[in-house]
Amino acid sequence: QVQLQESGGGLVQAGGSLTVSCAASGVTGTRLAMGWFRQAPGKEREFVASITWNGDTTFYADSVKGRFTISRDSAENTVYLRLNSLTPEDTAVYYCTCIQWGPALTNENAKYARTYDYWGQGTRVTVSS
Repeated sequence: QVQLQESGGGLVQAGGSLTVSCAASGVTGTRLAMGWFRQAPGKEREFVASITWNGDTTFYADSVKGRFTISRDSAENTVYLRLNSLTPEDTAVYYCTCIQWGPALTNENAKYARTYDYWGQGTRVTVSS
């Protein structure tokens, strides 16, 4: 079974930057499509960004486009999310996710949690004003 471990969350001032990382274990010989969702206090979990298994295509929520960048290690199932120009509205628990058995990522399905098979425990990002 795939396990996802996030790291890199923390407290940052508005306007600052942060990088969160996620490493997948429990899978060998297969590269996974991976992504990030987030859940702010009192809100539903929402899509942030995702990247195909080969890193050729990325998808972003409109709210983070131009500020966040998703990337991945070319050889490993490790994904990074660079968060720039942070605002207090970005405060949330950021969850890593991946697809092992599901469909290929497309612009139509990337934003739905049901597209993904496994989830990490989350890493908290707090942006102070």
